[in-house]
Amino acid sequence: MKYVYLALISMIALAIFCPQVRAGGVAIHNGSQVAFDYTLIVDGKEIDSSTGRGPLKYTQGDGKIIPGLARQLEGLQVGAEKTIEVKPEEAYGEADPKAFRDVPISDLPPGKKPEAGMMLQAKDRDGRTHIVRIAQVKKDSVVVDLNHPLAGKTLLFKIKIVSVT
Repeated sequence: MKYVYLALISMIALAIFCPQVRAGGVAIHNGSQVAFDYTLIVDGKEIDSSTGRGPLKYTQGDGKIIPGLARQLEGLQVGAEKTIEVKPEEAYGEADPKAFRDVPISDLPPGKKPEAGMMLQAKDRDGRTHIVRIAQVKKDSVVVDLNHPLAGKTLLFKIKIVSVT
């Protein structure tokens, strides 16, 4: 009987001092290892999904997913399904009108005719690869948009929490 009381007191202490432990399981909190399925919708169109690839895995608080999504996942438990809207300021920011550059066509990869909307890979001075979009084609140059492709966009995530440890 003494052990039953000890176990009961331990459970009460956990509930008081560890708010991430709930009746339904562990809630997502800083440091949690999380896996979730998602569908990403932008401007009414599905642009990405974990379907067929398995859930996205990350550590809550490590900065590997956009801040607005991480913030709204906080407190969810395994099995939770939610639609999460993330505004640009908590995702990839607003589009910067100063992030457009004129690039000579001769600097583009050979063999492809440049077209507005075309996505290209570019390397910065540090050797990191970035995706850029051709915004405009001129006679001898193109205007490239250096903003992240999702800058200025509201992101809609349909998620289901698969695991939290």
